Amino acid sequence: MSGPVEELVTLLRYPDAAANIAVDGWTDILCVARAEMLLATLGARLQDQPLPDAVTRIFTDVRRDCTGNQQRARWEANRAASLLAPLGITPILLKGTAYLASDHTAAQGRHIGDLDIMVPRAALETVEAALLGTGWEWVKDDPYDQAYYRQWMHELPPLIHQDRDAMIDVHHTILPLTARPMPDAGAMIARARSVGDGLAILDPCDMICHCAAHFHADGDMAGGLRNLWDFHLLISDFCRSSEQWSELRQRSGEHQLWPTLQGTLRLAHALYGTIWPPEWGAKWGLREAFFQRRLLARNGWGQETRPVTRLAIYIRSHWLRMPPLMLARHLWIKWRKGSGASA
Repeated sequence: MSGPVEELVTLLRYPDAAANIAVDGWTDILCVARAEMLLATLGARLQDQPLPDAVTRIFTDVRRDCTGNQQRARWEANRAASLLAPLGITPILLKGTAYLASDHTAAQGRHIGDLDIMVPRAALETVEAALLGTGWEWVKDDPYDQAYYRQWMHELPPLIHQDRDAMIDVHHTILPLTARPMPDAGAMIARARSVGDGLAILDPCDMICHCAAHFHADGDMAGGLRNLWDFHLLISDFCRSSEQWSELRQRSGEHQLWPTLQGTLRLAHALYGTIWPPEWGAKWGLREAFFQRRLLARNGWGQETRPVTRLAIYIRSHWLRMPPLMLARHLWIKWRKGSGASA
C-alpha cells in the first residue's frame, strides 16, 4: 500500500508500523483519519507506540474529546430509556452506542453521532409521540420527506432535540422496506439482549449482520473505512469457534444477507486482515475492487477524490433501496425540489 489512506489502514492493522512513519508523513495521515472519523480510534490503537511529540499531543486532545462525546452518547441513551420505560418499551441500541453500552472493542475511540435505537414497528407511533412531547422535533418537515420515510424507510424521519442539539434515529428494521433483502426484524428484536438501565442491544450475530448491511447500503460509503473497521472488530471478537461461524452463516441467511456478509468479509480481509473460514469462498471480484477503490478515495488533505466512483456508488445505493420506477420518481421529485440531498 502507499499514500495516506493506505498508511492509515496499515496503522489500524499493525500499530507498531508507526515507527516507520516519518515525522512529516503524519500530517496527511491525521487529516485522512479525521475525515474518516477514525482519528480517536487511531489514537487509541497507537496509545502504546512511540510517536512524535506533536502527534502525541493531538491524540491526547482527541481522546479527551472522544471521552466527552461518549459520555454524551451514554446520557442520551439513558434519556431515551427513561422516556420509554413507563410505556413498556425497551430501546435496542444500534451502531456506536450499542458498542459503547456493551463495552465492546469497537467502542475504543469510536465517535458517536446520532443515537440510533430500534423498537417494534407497532410501537413507532407511541415512541414518536413521546419524543415529540419532550422537546424533539423533525429535522425534515417537508411533506414528501415525511411520507417517504413513513411509507418506505426502515426508520422514522430523523429528530433533533430543540435544546441539546442531539439527533435520534428510531428504526423498526435495518434496511429500507423497498430494499431487496428483507431482514427478519421481529427475530432480531426477540433475540435482543439487555445491557441494564432499561436498554438492550442486538444479539452478536444480528449485530454483525446489521453492520454488514449498513456498510453496503449506506449512501455513497462516506465513512466506509470506519464502518468496515467496526465490522472487523465485531467479527474478531464474536467469531472464534466453528459453532459461532456456523451460527453467523445461518443468521445471515435468515436475514437474506449472506451475499452481503461475504462481500463485507472479503473487503475486511483485504484491508484489515479479518480472518474467516476458507470454505466460505474468498473470491475477489470486480465489485470488491470497485468498493475498495471507493474506500481509499482520499488525498493527503482528507478531501474525497474519484468523483465518478463516488457517484456510481451513490446511484448503486439508491438502486438497491427501491425498484427502478420508484427510484426514478424519487430522484425526479428530489431534483425538482432542488434539495440535491438523499432522503
